[in-house]
Amino acid sequence: MESIHGHDVMGMMAKAQRPFAKGELLAAIGNQFGKDARFHTCSAENMRAEDLIEFLIGRGKLAGGDHALRLESGQACQH
Repeated sequence: MESIHGHDVMGMMAKAQRPFAKGELLAAIGNQFGKDARFHTCSAENMRAEDLIEFLIGRGKLAGGDHALRLESGQACQH
């Protein structure tokens, strides 16, 4: 199974131009990339969607609570 970069998830969120409830974001990720998809970032790999969301929150890439997660502007990697 091919790993999907976290940038793709952030791109999906940016395209939507709105916050997501955590459950809604998990469903959107599942619909877009598959329920069993695995994700990686520049510094982590083999994450489930839930793990990726927590990773992105921890890195300051996503902000808000479980009911309104949004991308933090200017926090995406520049590559």
